[in-house]
Amino acid sequence: MIQLLVIGSGGREHALAWKLSQSPRVHRIYVAPGNAGTALEPKLQNVPFSEIAELIEFAQKEHIAITIVGPEVPLAAGIVDAFQAANLKIFGPTQQAARLETSKIFAKEFMLRHNIPTASYQSFNDPVLAHQYIEQKSAPLVIKADGLAAGKGVVVALTNEQAHTAVNTILVEKHLGGAGNEIVIEEFLEGIEVSFIVMTDGKHILPLATSQDHKRLCDNNLGPNTGGMGAYSPTPFVSPDLHAKIIRDIIHPVISGLHAEGINYCGFLYAGLIITPNDQAKVLEFNCRMGDPETQPIMLRLKSDLFQLIEHAIHGTLNKATIDWDRRTALGIVMAAHGYPENPRKNDAITGLSELMQEQANNHDFHIFHSGTHVGEDEHSLLTSGGRVLCVTALGENIKHAQQNAYKLMENIHFPGSQARNDIGAQGIEYQKHTNNLRAESQ
Repeated sequence: MIQLLVIGSGGREHALAWKLSQSPRVHRIYVAPGNAGTALEPKLQNVPFSEIAELIEFAQKEHIAITIVGPEVPLAAGIVDAFQAANLKIFGPTQQAARLETSKIFAKEFMLRHNIPTASYQSFNDPVLAHQYIEQKSAPLVIKADGLAAGKGVVVALTNEQAHTAVNTILVEKHLGGAGNEIVIEEFLEGIEVSFIVMTDGKHILPLATSQDHKRLCDNNLGPNTGGMGAYSPTPFVSPDLHAKIIRDIIHPVISGLHAEGINYCGFLYAGLIITPNDQAKVLEFNCRMGDPETQPIMLRLKSDLFQLIEHAIHGTLNKATIDWDRRTALGIVMAAHGYPENPRKNDAITGLSELMQEQANNHDFHIFHSGTHVGEDEHSLLTSGGRVLCVTALGENIKHAQQNAYKLMENIHFPGSQARNDIGAQGIEYQKHTNNLRAESQ
């Protein structure tokens, strides 16, 4: 009787747990602490634990076969090291390996050491020197807090004034706390952003489907940066040739570089890339876990047994694993709370969702993944409980059809002050239209 534990409470964890539950060998999946979506799924059960010691005790008591870590905060706190010390199997990188995400400066220095293509940069802890550098280089520039900042530590400054304000906000006023004790100032790279996620056992890699996230709050990539307002998979911006180049020039050097430095990395590795106009890929950031909301469309397309893949990674046999995808496109739209990302409102009633959740049990072409939700006191109502509330995810024959299907579903769901972009996938649709026109002209 195989039981699993998934750590986290967001849409990523809902999607991972939902996919893991489809393995015929898995009896039950505990989600700590989970959300309303994981509370209502078959084979899933929420448990109210978040402290590492509590989670270890629970995993031992329930004979958990493997624990899967969703978010970055427990990785940064060393949950993998603690579980391994207790002889418990866990899928995720160690605290040392997770520095690729938890420290922008470590990641940039690592990329320089191993010749991994990325933007040029300088790091600062002195605001005076940072301001001088801005005047020397001039905008556009990208200012990043060194530490974890829940998706709010990156400012794309199109003017020097915006860059100076970002430095003051992070380094002087400490709006991001200790995460902003140091900053990175990078050159601004023109191009298309894509997400490239792989599984690795420390030696071998297994690429997952490509995807594209939409970070800005508003349509046309306007408004503040968020954790992500929607994603689709696969993205047409990664051609087969570019895919091979990314693995050769970025992914393999990361894994071999970590290994050379005595760091074993077992888990998901996320490379946030920019594809430049001359079709070169450069690293914007690394995450040491699956992306959110990329996980939702990727899991909706995955046809293979996710538990079996993770088993291979844990045992170091990922080179023996194969992976199978639904040929269709999946697209997910994030519905966010009123006031997100600065000050999301909680406890707004969500209507229209229960009916869709019943329908999705028999219709595998869509799934509503929960992030910031909880069950009301009467146990029949669903309420908002965080910034990103839901990810409405649907399959379609192409990006346009997946987009139409997802937005049609979203029309049924309501809560006061909800926010959603209307253009998830639009960039990919335009690109496909352009390439189709070129193909037609050449025939």
